[in-house]
Amino acid sequence: MFQYRQVLVRLRAGDTIREIARAGLMGRDKAGELHALALSNGWLESGAELPDDEQIAAALKPARRAVSTISTVEPFRAVVARWADLGVQSRAIHAALRREHGFTGSYSAVVRMVRALSAQRPPEATVRLSFAPAEAAQVDFGAGPVLMHPDGQPRRTWAFVMTLCHSRHQYVEFVWDQSSTTWLGCHRRAFEWFDGVPQRVIVDNAKCAIVKASKHDPLVQRAYAECAEGYGFRIDACPPHDPQKKGIVESGVKYLKGNFLPTRHFRDLTDLNRQAREWVMHEAGTRKHGTTGQQPLALFALERPLLRRLPAQAPDLGSWHRSVVHRDCHIQLDRAYYSAPYTLVGQTLWVRLTDGAVTLYQDYRHLYTHARARRARERITCAEHLPPDARAYFEHDRRWCHAQAQIIGAHCAALIEQLLGERVAERLRAAQSVIALSKRYGNKRVEMACQRALAHNSARYLTVKTILTTGADLQPTTGIDTPTAYRATRFTRSAADLFANPTTDPSTTTTVH
Repeated sequence: MFQYRQVLVRLRAGDTIREIARAGLMGRDKAGELHALALSNGWLESGAELPDDEQIAAALKPARRAVSTISTVEPFRAVVARWADLGVQSRAIHAALRREHGFTGSYSAVVRMVRALSAQRPPEATVRLSFAPAEAAQVDFGAGPVLMHPDGQPRRTWAFVMTLCHSRHQYVEFVWDQSSTTWLGCHRRAFEWFDGVPQRVIVDNAKCAIVKASKHDPLVQRAYAECAEGYGFRIDACPPHDPQKKGIVESGVKYLKGNFLPTRHFRDLTDLNRQAREWVMHEAGTRKHGTTGQQPLALFALERPLLRRLPAQAPDLGSWHRSVVHRDCHIQLDRAYYSAPYTLVGQTLWVRLTDGAVTLYQDYRHLYTHARARRARERITCAEHLPPDARAYFEHDRRWCHAQAQIIGAHCAALIEQLLGERVAERLRAAQSVIALSKRYGNKRVEMACQRALAHNSARYLTVKTILTTGADLQPTTGIDTPTAYRATRFTRSAADLFANPTTDPSTTTTVH
């Protein structure tokens, strides 16, 4: 109102409207209206006091025109208010009113109603959060450019950003995924980049960090909790649907997308991360920050000595998973297979995955630790985890049969050699069964039975067993060069053999089916 008061002073001093307009204080038409208003209110009379700003404003305020019509949206005020509170746009409200309530009014009427309702709401107030040096850091993921993955397919990259809340110094790394393993690795490299650890890390409710979001009792991912314990920071999860609590890193991600990505070209992920590090140190870190008014690197030089020192030995960061023991006594994890005790088939185990090991837990009880597979679909098996029958089958291989036969005797070793040397059929089970006869009859009798079987050119398990069951091994070995009842031939004798040896008793032959 000071312009109006200045014009009134010039009018009372005798200046004309033309002179006031020439001085640029007010246009001729507007100055004329003010002159007429001043005359009607007696402001130009000698000795009269100049009006204050409120009187001038009240005199200049035009009379409100009486509204003679009622809005066509008025019958639906409650419905529109409810939808507007939910954040529904005016266009959607207009369409819903026409579809569900038979509204025939215009879209402009809906817009005016929404604006009137918004003006009635009290304005939302906010408070800017401030942080002491080394008090906190904020972490977030942001979408990065699409690059060619090593598998030959184009894939979206993701920008991991950790920002120190006091200095606004950043750590930026582009990765292929947002898995728990990637999340933990990025934290380790960020702390090494800052050469220290803040007191707490503010995160959102991503699954790699928070299993169950809650305002008061969030459930932290087990591997992330181990990381916080190892480095000595506290995890501060934002309440659900409240990203403003980590607005510093949100702004940092937005700045990264708007300042770094649009004008650059990248050959691969390595080149992208190299350029990102250079950008942080030479551009983002040396700019005058809009909030602090100082360079982030300058403030970081003061904040760095206050950060918690890195542990002498970096924590062994591992991701936790739940996996079911399948019928083959193995669990499947990260496209590889690891054995578990056969007594736990069908149960769910906790599995801790690190770069070099896979550790199995039943609840919190340690079961076994495997070396991590180095290729996809690799199967790592501990023999102790298999059922006894299966373990015995795998242990009693050809080498074991040869070794046990040598212990029994030379004739047994020769018979086992013939069984395992068969080129037509696999005779491993027969060799195992011959060795097993020593548990019942003893090594000496099995050796004698193998001697007789070899003498009759019948190196078969059934021959050895028949000799032992009939006690033929206990008879003198003289005259064993003729066929006996326990000899078994492999194939039926042909008719040509019978005609060539008519004196041979056909009953001494055996047909094998």
